[in-house]
Amino acid sequence: MFMGEFDHTTDPKGRLIVPSKFREGLGDTFVITKGLDGCLLAYDKQEWQIVTEGLHNLSLVDKAGRQFTRFFFAGAAEIEMDKQGRILIPTKLREFANITKDVVTLGADNKVEIWSKDRYEGLETSSEEMDDIMHRLAEMGVRI
Repeated sequence: MFMGEFDHTTDPKGRLIVPSKFREGLGDTFVITKGLDGCLLAYDKQEWQIVTEGLHNLSLVDKAGRQFTRFFFAGAAEIEMDKQGRILIPTKLREFANITKDVVTLGADNKVEIWSKDRYEGLETSSEEMDDIMHRLAEMGVRI
């Protein structure tokens, strides 16, 4: 399980230091792809396999399924971490997530989210919105 929030910067080459807390869980080679809300998602190889198996069940007849599959897989890239714990995020993924310098990396259960700091700070959820979210989760049977 990934958890925690860390601030970092990318260097001029677009490399990002992976927080030491996430390195072992992600492994030396892992997958990064486009996420929702404008972030990037990083999955270790085992979790990537589980996620992609679930997406294989989407119907080709369903237009939304085809669109999401294209979105999710077209941007995916296998990433290797160097000995200093740095990764090079491909240019297209950096552009998608609007990552230029300041980055927030956070654990989100089975994955790591990588955000442009500006975009992440713009996501603040009001306590009223969080109450609505909690009620919806409770209706779905999620207990927190």
